Amino acid sequence: MTPRDILKKYWGYDSFRPLQEDIINSVLAGKDTMGLMPTGGGKSITFQVPALALPGVTVVVTPLISLMKDQVDNLKRRRIKAVCLHSGMNRREMTLAREKLMNGGAKLLYVSPERLRNERFIQELRTIRVSLIVVDEAHCISQWGYDFRPSYLNIKSLRKVFPDIAVLALTATATPRVEKDILYQLEMREPVVFRMSFSRKNLNYIVRSTETKIYEIFHILSRTSGSAIVYVRSRKRTREIADYLASAGVSATYYHAGLDNSIKEERQNDWQRGGVRVMVATNAFGMGIDKPDVRVVIHFDMPPSLEEYYQEAGRAGRDGRQSYVVLLTSKADAGVLRRRVTETFPPRDEIKRIYERVCNYLHIAMDEGYEKLVEFDLERFCEIFKYQRRRCLASLHLLAQAGYLEYLEETERRSRVMIICTREELYHLGKLSVDAETVLAKILRLYTGLFAEYVYIDERVIARETALDEKRVYESLLEMGRAKVLSYVPRSRSPYIYFPTSREETRYILIGKNIYEERLAVMKNRTEAMVDYGFKKGHCREKMLLEYFGELDGCDCGRCDVCRDRKLSSTRSDEDYIKKIMDYLKSRPDGVDIRILERDIRIPPAKLSGFLSFLCDEGFAGCREGMYFPVNDK
Repeated sequence: MTPRDILKKYWGYDSFRPLQEDIINSVLAGKDTMGLMPTGGGKSITFQVPALALPGVTVVVTPLISLMKDQVDNLKRRRIKAVCLHSGMNRREMTLAREKLMNGGAKLLYVSPERLRNERFIQELRTIRVSLIVVDEAHCISQWGYDFRPSYLNIKSLRKVFPDIAVLALTATATPRVEKDILYQLEMREPVVFRMSFSRKNLNYIVRSTETKIYEIFHILSRTSGSAIVYVRSRKRTREIADYLASAGVSATYYHAGLDNSIKEERQNDWQRGGVRVMVATNAFGMGIDKPDVRVVIHFDMPPSLEEYYQEAGRAGRDGRQSYVVLLTSKADAGVLRRRVTETFPPRDEIKRIYERVCNYLHIAMDEGYEKLVEFDLERFCEIFKYQRRRCLASLHLLAQAGYLEYLEETERRSRVMIICTREELYHLGKLSVDAETVLAKILRLYTGLFAEYVYIDERVIARETALDEKRVYESLLEMGRAKVLSYVPRSRSPYIYFPTSREETRYILIGKNIYEERLAVMKNRTEAMVDYGFKKGHCREKMLLEYFGELDGCDCGRCDVCRDRKLSSTRSDEDYIKKIMDYLKSRPDGVDIRILERDIRIPPAKLSGFLSFLCDEGFAGCREGMYFPVNDK
């Protein structure tokens, strides 16, 4: 089938969006390709269609587990074979996914960059036919690879395993420097780069200075309609703002990484269906969200960079209709952003001291700990040693870049079950408690696919449906696990420290210039660009964004707050000029030569001619033999 046939069969579209077909054809021709497409531009199609056209498996490296699961679920709904491998899966789930992969049961394989460090995984990849390597959200290589996901810099290792396979890198946010860095880090050979303008003609960028931001949010929402997102940088503030909006009669809920996965999913689905109007969220919300009718995106706090701002702003107006992106600023915001720079790069001595204390806290002796994975309570550690959480995290990220340890953020793993006995055995079970039998019967009614793979469950739903409390549901699931009826993986949440190397003496810890000074300079530049956007006067907002992303030939958008103020100011100025002309004409009712008008009123000739033409056309003034005079009845 041709790419268009595939698009029609699985997605129901007759034609591609701009650049999609160009990227697909480049990939199918075996060329290393990079696609720079704004948020909502349809990046996924550019690798999912080739994946179905090519004979083997397409490996997709993507940053977030939620993104993997969403894309795999969406593909399965379209009857496209896809699997993912991530840290939230247990051994049995991993085995099932690998079996599908080995037996031709998958056309797309989604993995995190960390998975590429696993030698066993790499060996397994060698045994299957890989036809394409895709790096989704490729800006993370440059943005996160140096900051807190060093595994992003290891993606190029796949090139050594599959030297003749084309690589496709996709992103919605890349400055010229980041673009160059992506091409370098992925070792792309004679890459073909397709670039769409970062301009979004339906977005109106607005910056509002206010010391009462929460009231300004209500003011904006009360004068607009449609779905909205309010971005903040604090988990606590998400709830405060959502509660305030709800008390003011605005339908709102909140979302952040600390919530249970089931709650996050429930709230996200409710918002996407239109059951709630406003989502107040941290930046944990949004990547992979495809809701076309978001009319307003408000930033309560300034993001740390224009990359993040543009990415989050881009969630508005994906349906092409007029939408608004509002950044709220206060006098303190620039200082807050600049302080983050110093917090992100603590002194080297402090970084070394944190390394030593982490090792002691986890009982890792000198020259021990190689490839050890240890549960790590960051909050407790900071409490014991009196560290500010943000500075401690920053030190751990810098140590990760230097190769001494990795801090794996706490991620919640949802509860899931899989029936591990046969259907025949299920109907001839030995004695189970009444509660367990009730729970088993309800699970079989509520969920499908239980015999083939792990299925996510929600104990609260089962409790509600069975009229049992959650504790009895939990105990029943454990009982069935002991009876080998099913495999039950309860939900859990815990961060870890991984030691890729043995513990080093503190004096030998090296944080190189490329890790510290060079990244510090990059962060300072990003911060100042964000500050300029929020506080610089008289510059078109969209033009500033476009110039930041390398589009230097852009024009003023005419839609942002700066352009609108300029138009309004110009209109007011014109009104003042017209009033002056009319007052002058009334003082000379017998008429006046245009040169006299120009001399006495001091209006540029071109403007004066235009104003006089307007006044004559509208009947306010007349012209006879080169002399202008007022029309008395107007």
